[in-house]
Amino acid sequence: MTNDLFTPLKLRETRLRNRVMVSPMCQYSCENRDGIATDWHLVHLGSRAVGGAGIVMTEATAVAPRGRISPQDLGIWDTEHAEALAPTASFIREQGSCPAIQLAHAGRKASKSRPWDGSKPLRGDEGWEVLAPSSIPWPYDGDAPPTRSMTQDDIDRVIDSFVAAAENALAAGFEICEIHAAHGYLLHEFLSPVTNQRTDDYGGSFENRSRIVREVTAAVRSVWPDDRPLFVRISATDWLPERDAWTVDQSVRLADHLAASGADLIDVSGGGIHPDQQLPSTGPGYQIPYAEQISEETTEDVAVGAVGAITEPAHADALIRTGQADLAIIGREHLRDPSFTNNAASKLGVDRVELPPQYRRAYPEINTRTE
Repeated sequence: MTNDLFTPLKLRETRLRNRVMVSPMCQYSCENRDGIATDWHLVHLGSRAVGGAGIVMTEATAVAPRGRISPQDLGIWDTEHAEALAPTASFIREQGSCPAIQLAHAGRKASKSRPWDGSKPLRGDEGWEVLAPSSIPWPYDGDAPPTRSMTQDDIDRVIDSFVAAAENALAAGFEICEIHAAHGYLLHEFLSPVTNQRTDDYGGSFENRSRIVREVTAAVRSVWPDDRPLFVRISATDWLPERDAWTVDQSVRLADHLAASGADLIDVSGGGIHPDQQLPSTGPGYQIPYAEQISEETTEDVAVGAVGAITEPAHADALIRTGQADLAIIGREHLRDPSFTNNAASKLGVDRVELPPQYRRAYPEINTRTE
């Protein structure tokens, strides 16, 4: 049977009503530098659930205070964070969507101001210690903050932080957990030779550079319920062709390892490790070929999600129909259109969606029966 955008997807015991996921998008909107969710997060995420998405995922949510990108980042390192996020997870579920959370550590891209404040490195009382696989700071224009190479104790603590964050996320009511190993943040920094110059068990060979990602995945899987899916987001390529860098072929190998460690879906993005990256294109679906290659070449049974300038319902539907990916992961178009999925159903002539009764008058062409 050929799947389409509105074919339900079952991962473990979680059934998604369609193949649309709201991509993690940083909001930089925690008001008191404490990582506590606010009404902004409830409304931002909740409105996308009302809009029909199968999965609504939080922004990159820090597993530790110094794992934040900016002081305004969302956090999940304490039970207080879980309590603040619980109403959002509950509301998403009540709308028929699946509440998901992305767990993240910013690594060398931590301790800077939010984008509309200039993304400038923070020092002194404004910032915090920056950790990375190697003491190679992010190449800011001007002075970068000191970046400390992590010790084995640091690595162990980070793994423990991901586990504790997953437990807090579970307590908050999230049904899908995603590990962020992309976009130049800490776990991606270990994967890439551009940022990892270690000579111990976490550097050098592919097996060593991927070790912490595999360990984090296995550790989170050990506390995440067997009936709930675990995702991992990766950058398929560093987009640095003139360097010894992370490549799509290595991503295929990694996907097999991650599946063996308990991951159910690989969320395939790209880049972010260095500002010199050279994107081949930024046109519609420009990263979908990476997801397709990983899907075709992995030997383990693992689902794949595709991202990258997916803006049109017909395009999202086509990538599912052609088997390029199992999930269409849509970011900026959801900022422009919180009801992307409901509007896609209308445009595609789909009659098997259940609309919120409050919104049905806007979609008289859609049969609102359930399957």
